[in-house]
Amino acid sequence: MKKIQAVYGAPHGHWVGDGFPVRSLLSYNRLGAEHLSPFLLLDHAGPHYFEPSRHARGVGPHPHRGFETVTLVYQGALKHRDSAGHGGRIREGDVQWMTAGAGIVHEEYHAPDFRERGGFMEMVQLWVNLPARDKSAPPAYQSLLDDEIPRVDLPDNAGQLRVVAGNYRDQKGPANTFTAINVWDLRLVAGGDVHLEVPEGHTTLLVVLKGTVLVNGERCVRDESVVAFERQAETFHLEANNDAKLLLLSGEPIDEPVVGQGPFVMNHEAELHQAFADFQAGKFGEPNGA
Repeated sequence: MKKIQAVYGAPHGHWVGDGFPVRSLLSYNRLGAEHLSPFLLLDHAGPHYFEPSRHARGVGPHPHRGFETVTLVYQGALKHRDSAGHGGRIREGDVQWMTAGAGIVHEEYHAPDFRERGGFMEMVQLWVNLPARDKSAPPAYQSLLDDEIPRVDLPDNAGQLRVVAGNYRDQKGPANTFTAINVWDLRLVAGGDVHLEVPEGHTTLLVVLKGTVLVNGERCVRDESVVAFERQAETFHLEANNDAKLLLLSGEPIDEPVVGQGPFVMNHEAELHQAFADFQAGKFGEPNGA
C-alpha cells in the first residue's frame, strides 16, 4: 500500500483575468518542484456563477514556454486561440492539452454563447513540465472531446473513471504525452470504495475537488485538498463519505533542475532570461487561431 506523504490545503483564492476565480492547489514554487515532478501547478477555477454579459471575460494574450497546459472543463465553455494558428471551443467534459514547447502566446475567454446566457463556470488547469530535450518542441494543441475520452465503471458501482491520459485497466487515454503520465478524472458515489494502482516510482497526487474521502482507511481528506503519496508501492484505497469529484495524477519524475518565473519554466537561469528576451522581441507571435 502506498503511504501518504503529505496533505496540502489550498491557499486563499485569486482572480486570473476577469474570468477565472482560482485556488492554486499545487504550485512548484510553494511546494518544491522535486516533490511534484513532472507536475508543476494545478489551479481549480470555480465553481462560480457569472451573470449574462456582453463583455468578454477571460485572460488576454499571454506567453508560455517550456511546459504543457491541460485544461479540463467541468461546467461552462471556453474559447481559445494561440499564435501557432490553433483555436476552438472547450465545452463541458472536454480537455484542452496545449504544448507550449519552444514558445506560444494564447488567450482564453468564456465562449460567447456561455457569456451571453450566463451560468456556472468550473475548470481545472494543470501544468506539466517538459524534459530538457523537449522544451524546444514546436507548439501543439490536442483537443480531447468528451466523447473521445474512455469511461470505466468502477467495481461494485463505486463510481466512474475517465482516462484522459495514460492507462487504466485495458483503457488508454487519448492524450499524447512526452513522458509517462496518468490523468484520471474520477467520480465516486457516497459510500463507494476503490483500490487504485499506479506504477511504482511515479509521483502520485490525489486532488479532491469536491466531497470527502477516506484515504487508506486512515486520513479523511476534504475538498480543495491534495494528497501526495510516497513513490514506493503501487496501490492505495479510497472510500467516499459523500459524492466526490477527484483527479488522480501520476507521472514519472523528471530528474532535472527547474527554474521558472511567471509563464516560463526552464532548466537554467540563462534559458529563462532568453525566454523573456524572445517574447519581448516578438518571436512568439500573436494569437491568430480561429
